[in-house]
Amino acid sequence: MKLIMTKISFIGPSLSLFSKTIVATVAVALLTACGGGGGDSGSTPTSSGSPIISSGNTLAIAVDSGPNNSSFNMPFTTVTVCVPGTTTCQTVDHVLVDTGSYGLRLLSSVVGVNVSLPAVHNAANAPVAECTHFVSGYTWGSVRRADVKLADEIASNLPVQIVSDPSSLYSNVPTQCSNVGANMGSVAGMGANGILGVGLFNQDCLLCSTSTSPNVYFSCTASGCSSTLLPLTSQVANPVPAFAVDNNGIMMSLPSVGANGAGTLYGTLNFGIGTQSNNQIGSTTTYTANAQGNFITTYKGTKYSSSFIDSGSNGLFFPDASISQCSGVNSGFYCPPSTLSLSAINASATGLPSGTVNFTIDNAQSISVGDDAANIGGPLALSNTFDWGLPFFFGRTVFVAINGLSTPSGKGPYWAY
Repeated sequence: MKLIMTKISFIGPSLSLFSKTIVATVAVALLTACGGGGGDSGSTPTSSGSPIISSGNTLAIAVDSGPNNSSFNMPFTTVTVCVPGTTTCQTVDHVLVDTGSYGLRLLSSVVGVNVSLPAVHNAANAPVAECTHFVSGYTWGSVRRADVKLADEIASNLPVQIVSDPSSLYSNVPTQCSNVGANMGSVAGMGANGILGVGLFNQDCLLCSTSTSPNVYFSCTASGCSSTLLPLTSQVANPVPAFAVDNNGIMMSLPSVGANGAGTLYGTLNFGIGTQSNNQIGSTTTYTANAQGNFITTYKGTKYSSSFIDSGSNGLFFPDASISQCSGVNSGFYCPPSTLSLSAINASATGLPSGTVNFTIDNAQSISVGDDAANIGGPLALSNTFDWGLPFFFGRTVFVAINGLSTPSGKGPYWAY
């Protein structure tokens, strides 16, 4: 889910694939098991790798069917939130790991009523809510503080978003929020119990500290909520920079996926870059991002300078009129007659270094029933953009270096693989 820091982040609608939910970053389509795909619906999917136990700086992740058995190509993990400075905690599973956004967002229904997190206030001492804008809708909820535990790492007193907070202060969604589309503040709308944004930056709205125009943060009173300024220290924040150690970025690894999909994938999210023996960056190539979190992808001779790597996108999304699209309601995804082997060139925002990326696109209608992951893609509605979604992570180790923080390969923001 690509987050544009000054205003809008992107997520697609809830889309189904054989009863799976496809949360496509920008593709608006519905994948169904309707004809033309030739899928092997009788095959039995198998898991790749073994479940990992979270410990130290290593957080277990899994690409599985999600909290309501309807998700697809979505990497999940488990987080724990506590009332700051206490042992009053709640553990939440099936939280989406998202390298395209920044900050922790949890559905209020999974946090529960027994963990009363303190509210964040603005300069006028009014409780604050956030509206996160997505292509297909929005999430609305309070901003609260929590001690966030990820494996053995702790981000203390961190501002987080509690989506669909039932408190009466937040019950009336401002029109500046609701008019951006459907309310996605549910498991069905999100495809997850929450979103863990561990991308290139710390806060999610730099402009909101000096302007109310993004309509992202709101002060709430008994008479309603209105757009407000909010300093960076009070904004929903990436938990990684708040760790005592291992706080300069992440390293994410997933197994590869063959043609026509795979069952559950097990992988790891290691915190820190070059801070421990298990997160060494070695000789991987680094690709520096610009202030918007973008770099350059050249595909079939066309340069896309607003490209990004995003584990929260469940496909590779890029324009190519030569690739057959799925028919009817599936038209937002590619359905080539057979698996396509393609390549592109990625480069830093400055142009150098650069390197070739080989990737495949499967027919989205040929994915076996019961599979949780596949190399699927679709056309892109955003201009000048190549979205390297979750399939980019299959069979790779990807580093995400946070803006301004030092690593053995220089300061972030950059990706490396």
